[in-house]
Amino acid sequence: MEKDRKVSNGQGRKGISRRGFIQLVGAGALATTVVGDLGKPLPAAAAEVAEKGEMVHVSLQVNGRRHRFKVEPRWSLLDVLREKLGLTGPKLGCGRGECGACTVLIDGRPRYACLTLVLEAEGKAITTIEGLLKGDELSPVQKAFWDNDAMQCGYCTPGQIMAAEGLLRVNPNPSIEEIRLGMSGNLCRCGSYAHIFKAVEQAAKLRRTI
Repeated sequence: MEKDRKVSNGQGRKGISRRGFIQLVGAGALATTVVGDLGKPLPAAAAEVAEKGEMVHVSLQVNGRRHRFKVEPRWSLLDVLREKLGLTGPKLGCGRGECGACTVLIDGRPRYACLTLVLEAEGKAITTIEGLLKGDELSPVQKAFWDNDAMQCGYCTPGQIMAAEGLLRVNPNPSIEEIRLGMSGNLCRCGSYAHIFKAVEQAAKLRRTI
C-alpha cells in the first residue's frame, strides 16, 4: 500500500502485506524495543519501565476531539478507545496483529490498535470508523460496503473499512491487485473477499465524485 512496505518476497513477486510485514519484524522488534511509526522512538514516558498500576497522563486526538486520561504505559490504544471512550467500532479479534479487526487510522495510515501502545499514539490524529460519519451520512467507503453487501457477520467490517479508507487516501485509483494487497492485512472469516474488493473499487469511484 505504501512504497516503504514494498520489498521482495523471495518468490519473484514484489510487495508485502501489512500483516506479513508485522509477522516478519514484529516479534524481534517487540522483544528488543518499542518504536513508533516509521521507526521513530516512542515518547520518553513510554520507554520507561513502569511499575504495574503506575499511571501517567496522556492526551489523545480521536476523531477530531481532544481527550486527556491517566493510563498505564502498558495499555494498548484499543483498550483506551473501547474502555475509556466507548468507541466500540475497533474490535478485539486476535489481539496480536493478525486479523485486522482493530484497524484504525493514525495520521491517515492504517494501524493495528491492539499492537499500538496508547502512549505511542499521543500527538497523532487517530480516526476510528465512528469518525468517518458526517452526522447520519455514510462515508463513500461505508456506503460502498453497504451497496455491495461486503459483510456477513460484520465483526471484521469496521477494520476492513478503515483499511480501505487508508488505502484510498494514499492511492485514490488502485488496481484490483493493489486492492488485494492493501486489504490483505484484514481477515474475513466469512470469506466475503470478492464483495469487499468490489466495494473498495466502488468506493474509489465514489470518492472521485465528491
